[in-house]
Amino acid sequence: MSHKLPISVLVVVHTVQREVLLMERALRPGYWQSVTGSLDTMDEPLERAAKREVLEETGIDGGRLQRWNVTYTFEIYKQWRNRFAPGVVHNRENVFALELPARVPVTLAREEHTAFEWLPWREAAAKCFSWSNRDAILMLGEP
Repeated sequence: MSHKLPISVLVVVHTVQREVLLMERALRPGYWQSVTGSLDTMDEPLERAAKREVLEETGIDGGRLQRWNVTYTFEIYKQWRNRFAPGVVHNRENVFALELPARVPVTLAREEHTAFEWLPWREAAAKCFSWSNRDAILMLGEP
């Protein structure tokens, strides 16, 4: 079995009006999140991983991708640790934003997500199950 790398990207997909795309996890109903995913290889550039995850999870190919130079390190939820090599308990998450001029059609990867919503940024932040996702979305309100 191939293990996930404990280095990931979080991509806050939003419109210029600060409407944020959230998706509900397929295996965890009620868990809403932005685009997330691990690097495929240790040498995969973070920007490439961010674009790849957005395309895989939403079908969105375009927009203005920006790295926010924010990194969170957090403990991996126990129910997901089996995806990583034995002994790995922390993940380093690199935050990006993908700005779109307006809402665009979304094609979900059904094995990962079952629903999506475009929400005003404050509502989206409140709906996220992950503190790092919430905090990243709240940065949209900073000048």
